[in-house]
Amino acid sequence: MSPEPAGIVVVGASLAGLRGAEALRRGGYDGPLTLVGAEAHRPYDRPPLSKHVLAGELSPEATRLPELASLRARWRLGSAAVALDRTARAIRLADGAALAYEKLLIATGAEARPWPVETGGGLAGIHTLRGCDDAAALRADLVAGPRRVLIVGGGLIGCEAASCLRDLGLPVTLVDPNPTPLARSLGTLVGGVVAACLRESGAVFRPGTQVLSFEGDEAGRVARARLADGGVIEADLVIAALGATRATGWLRGAGLMADAGGLTCDAACRARDTDGAPCPDIYAAGDVARWPIRLYGGRPVSVEHWGNAVEQAVHAARNMLAGPGDQRPYEHLPAYWSSQFGINIKAVGLTEGADSIAVVQGSRASRRFLAVYGRAGRSIAAVSFDQARWLPAYAAAIAAGAAFPPIVDATDQPRVETAVPGFPPSRASRPAEPAHA
Repeated sequence: MSPEPAGIVVVGASLAGLRGAEALRRGGYDGPLTLVGAEAHRPYDRPPLSKHVLAGELSPEATRLPELASLRARWRLGSAAVALDRTARAIRLADGAALAYEKLLIATGAEARPWPVETGGGLAGIHTLRGCDDAAALRADLVAGPRRVLIVGGGLIGCEAASCLRDLGLPVTLVDPNPTPLARSLGTLVGGVVAACLRESGAVFRPGTQVLSFEGDEAGRVARARLADGGVIEADLVIAALGATRATGWLRGAGLMADAGGLTCDAACRARDTDGAPCPDIYAAGDVARWPIRLYGGRPVSVEHWGNAVEQAVHAARNMLAGPGDQRPYEHLPAYWSSQFGINIKAVGLTEGADSIAVVQGSRASRRFLAVYGRAGRSIAAVSFDQARWLPAYAAAIAAGAAFPPIVDATDQPRVETAVPGFPPSRASRPAEPAHA
């Protein structure tokens, strides 16, 4: 099939893709614009899926994102990009179509890590929770009234789902190989607060527990989980909250630095080729992008947060329309929020590598507190549990590279509690991913 007329193509029709396309139009681009999406849905908001949609408060269709600018775009939905030919400057779609491009914005995001089929992942009743269709299918199973729900994974999605299901009165067991929920992102000192909330909600929390496989009943529906310690957990509905991999498989063979951890970019959001050189016609934004954050030593980082998807997409669009001598670096302080067990959790910065933590407002016992993470004497991140009043001040201090902890004389500050964060040891390494695609 002959390629369609060239212009700017945005691959990924979710939050970053939509906001990037809008920024292109607002920036004065008036040429052909095409948005490619693997899903059949127009762009929608993902955070409500693990909360309001599961609770039945919103239908999946009600999460559609508002379109804030006149896009005048061609939409190619329901057919994923499967290959990129940089020499021909064309993208091939799953339906066989070819799309030519002058410039390309890659915003394919991330995909939920599924449970392996060979250890029971194909059984009915085992769900992931990433997209609109996932949420709709899971909600339908919840309405049917499962007797025993098992959540595998104590990250944000697993904890939010547990909170929602307990509000619905469903029996929940959450298992995690770590000592507490959120241990890898926030450490066990803070994660212990979430563990207490889990248990007080009526959920069963099984720390230090690893699921090996699932077994089904005669109808092919999940019935139980087999554990590494030889134990068994009965369950007729499972949520596999195992994290995500970046949607880069379609870039294999394209000569770009891409793997399951993301598409490597330079500071201006330009994709790097396998020699490390930035591609002047290919940019990336959102969950799929891995770029150097100056604030954290310039190491390549991918950030799976709502705010970054918006800000980076707008910045990438700006650079796509600028000349080669006007490629501005993308400066960003990661931030996210989560609502679970009646608590509003907000965080800024990256906790990785923190060697100390200080509770500088409130107390963990009250579950209203603000904690700051430090590394080598510098503040690098902060998290608040229903105590966000001071969070902007700490965000500013982190961005400025202030000492740890940066604010020690606030009028409403109690005695500062200092400890180690309690991050678990690194997991055993998985089979190596290819370094390039």
